[in-house]
Amino acid sequence: MKTRAAVAVAAGKPLEIMEVDLDGPREGEVLVEVKATGICHTDEFTLSGADPEGLFPAILGHEGAGVVVDVGKGVTSLKKGDHVIPLYTPECRQCPSCLSRKTNLCTAIRATQGQGLMPDGSSRFSIGKDKIFHYMGCSTFSNFTVLPEIALAKVNPAAPFDKICYIGCGVTTGIGAVINTAQVEEGATAVVFGLGGIGLNVIQGLRLAGADMIIGVDLNNDKKAWGERFGMTHFVNPKEIDGDIVPYLVNLTKRGADQIGGADYTFDCTGNTKVMRQALEASHRGWGQSIVIGVAGAGQEISTRPFQLVTGRVWKGTAFGGARGRTDVPKIVDWYMDGKIEIDPMITHTLTLDDINKGFDLMHAGESIRSVVVY
Repeated sequence: MKTRAAVAVAAGKPLEIMEVDLDGPREGEVLVEVKATGICHTDEFTLSGADPEGLFPAILGHEGAGVVVDVGKGVTSLKKGDHVIPLYTPECRQCPSCLSRKTNLCTAIRATQGQGLMPDGSSRFSIGKDKIFHYMGCSTFSNFTVLPEIALAKVNPAAPFDKICYIGCGVTTGIGAVINTAQVEEGATAVVFGLGGIGLNVIQGLRLAGADMIIGVDLNNDKKAWGERFGMTHFVNPKEIDGDIVPYLVNLTKRGADQIGGADYTFDCTGNTKVMRQALEASHRGWGQSIVIGVAGAGQEISTRPFQLVTGRVWKGTAFGGARGRTDVPKIVDWYMDGKIEIDPMITHTLTLDDINKGFDLMHAGESIRSVVVY
């Protein structure tokens, strides 16, 4: 069949809108009509050429929502007409990682997914005889796409596609980092570095968890109002304080008889390795946890003095907020439908596929929280 898609033809170049060929689903696969897709910083990371695993030409996009059009042989959990969210972190429920219950990082299709291919080692996308790579196993910048059954979450059919597509990455990553990875408790203090699409959802997660002090850190003062909307209690712009931000934050978090200071939990949502260090060192001596969410460029490394870790601080990383996609994503959609979390305000721009490059421009200019393409 034919499908319209935004193709990343080469690193650093705008996406090109074109009609491509798409083969139907094979065994264990599902054909999905994508109804809406978000434009995420991870897509930009790959398109820029900074991603060491980036492949071209490829159809990017990993934050989508749509409807099942057809299923391949052996598919049992989905049928035509089901509403689904693609999962760049699948959940097979059978691999050693899934069975361990210690991680959400399913390994069932990891090798081929990283090569831009389906589990059988081939691509469903092409132009004539030329193969086009899949992206993060999703490729939601195409009106139709094919995914493995284990990489789709069946969700509430009443939920609006143009809002719940954001749950495919940003919402789940931010809220999940709080609930699943850090397991923040009621009354905790927290600092969130970077108040973009991920950071605001971390703040929303902290509010859900009952955190008492939620400090947002960003270089853009316009983010203050955004953070407060989702539960932030304090805002700090590093450019507007004297000296190093770490002692400033440590002092800000001193409460009552505890005069050591430092946050119980800190979250890096920037991908900046300097900020990652600041986040760790702003966490509390003895028990502070610092969660790394942001993705740094190829070859970059994080560092700190061993003393910071010896004295009880913990550095943790998280992918997809520690969420098990087929199990947890439907629950988060229900949270949205029940009014437990907000998404609508963060969808700041709605675009057509033809205008998808404008969404990247808005991201670069810092004018959007999340742009969504509606097919």
